[in-house]
Amino acid sequence: MEPIMNQIRSRVFQRLHRAIVLPRRKHSGCAEQAAVPAPTNSRKNKPMLLVSRLYQPANLRDMGLQGEMTCKSQRLMQQAGLIYPSNPGCYYYLPATVRSMEKLVRVIDQEMQGIGGQKLDMPSLCSADLWKTSERWDLMGKELFRLKDRHGADYCLGPTHEEAVTTLVAHQATLSYRQLPLLLYQITRKFRDEPKPKFGLLRGREFYMKDMYSFDVSEEAAYETYESVSQAYTRLFARLGLRCVQVQADTGNIGGKLSHEFQLPADIGEDRILVCGNCSFSANVETLLPDTSDCPNCKTGKLEESKGVEVGHTFYLGKKYSNIFNATFSSAQNKPCIAEMGCYGLGVTRILAAAIEVLSTEEGIRWPGVLAPYQVCVVPPKKGSKMDGAAVLAEELVHTLGETLPRLRGEVVFDDRTQMTIGKRLKDASRLGYPYVIVVGQGALEETPRFEVICQLTGETLFLSKDGLLDLLGRVETV
Repeated sequence: MEPIMNQIRSRVFQRLHRAIVLPRRKHSGCAEQAAVPAPTNSRKNKPMLLVSRLYQPANLRDMGLQGEMTCKSQRLMQQAGLIYPSNPGCYYYLPATVRSMEKLVRVIDQEMQGIGGQKLDMPSLCSADLWKTSERWDLMGKELFRLKDRHGADYCLGPTHEEAVTTLVAHQATLSYRQLPLLLYQITRKFRDEPKPKFGLLRGREFYMKDMYSFDVSEEAAYETYESVSQAYTRLFARLGLRCVQVQADTGNIGGKLSHEFQLPADIGEDRILVCGNCSFSANVETLLPDTSDCPNCKTGKLEESKGVEVGHTFYLGKKYSNIFNATFSSAQNKPCIAEMGCYGLGVTRILAAAIEVLSTEEGIRWPGVLAPYQVCVVPPKKGSKMDGAAVLAEELVHTLGETLPRLRGEVVFDDRTQMTIGKRLKDASRLGYPYVIVVGQGALEETPRFEVICQLTGETLFLSKDGLLDLLGRVETV
């Protein structure tokens, strides 16, 4: 028995020794951790982001297309391995999609904080008592996800947070008029029990939304805040290169005195919008009398109808919620006054999908430039081909871009799948929508190296020197 125990002890000690001495290999689906050390012949052995290590598994792409594809953005995102269906109206967001969403969130943060917004995070699990107090517990009907805890108390998964934020502000007994306007916003998951989820991320049961809530001293001040937020939305969509239309809208179950939608014209859109060809008037058809064709604003223009995807919404709420929950502030005369409120939403995942819907071709994704998961893809020649000597130049180019253009650090991927032809890799690059694809081929081996640059947003193909390439990519906007 003793010899057997000695053998077991010996094996255990050997395993412990290996575990302590040898470093563990890290595995991660996150694109940021897909960087691996470059081959030993690469300059300074600096790590590169390799396409072969990015988590976009082909088997998930194929499985994901088994269901009904109801729109272009859904099909393209699943084909590219960006999303994968979990259950009706819910999706896994894979690493490239998360990168793009994080960039969109940064753009939203810049615009909201630029007008004085302060970011917070409120619970998704909301007490039914708040919703019953506002009388929306019954008004929301079946769209509200409801549940009970072990004690029998009722809750809902918040589709919006007017009740919660107003209660929060109401509990601050020392709020002064000097602190207003107060703009609080969050970017979180929201939930809505859609009867028939469809169109991928355009209409789901679980989604990301930016919701902002404003508190003002007067109706006049609240209208100024409303206009400030509307202008911020306009700037945001302009930065994304999206031609959104601000239209007069119904206040719906949120309520209030004034409402506008930001609509992105698209054939897949479920909203019908009317735009005057003579003035700036535009409206959702729900707000006008049936069969209205003459502009109610200028009286002479004709209204033209189109379809749109709602990507943003603004509401002037007045005192609807602040009265109910007693959200007050101390006036200049040190008297308690009810705050005037507004609320402002942006569909984060919906913006992403809607942008892909309107910008993309049938074969490949085209992102708003600033939101692309990666800005540049470098494609070296196929291994063993006549141009194989350019492979080292391709690796050096990746390092040069990172060193010379700091904004592109972490934005350049290297397609190391050199067992595949350049043509097959270019097809993948088109499907994924990198704004710039650089082919390092025969031209890179010439006395004055030239690089083939495919600008996927414009469809142009350029042949540039190294300096010309750096000049082009130096103008790329990143966040």
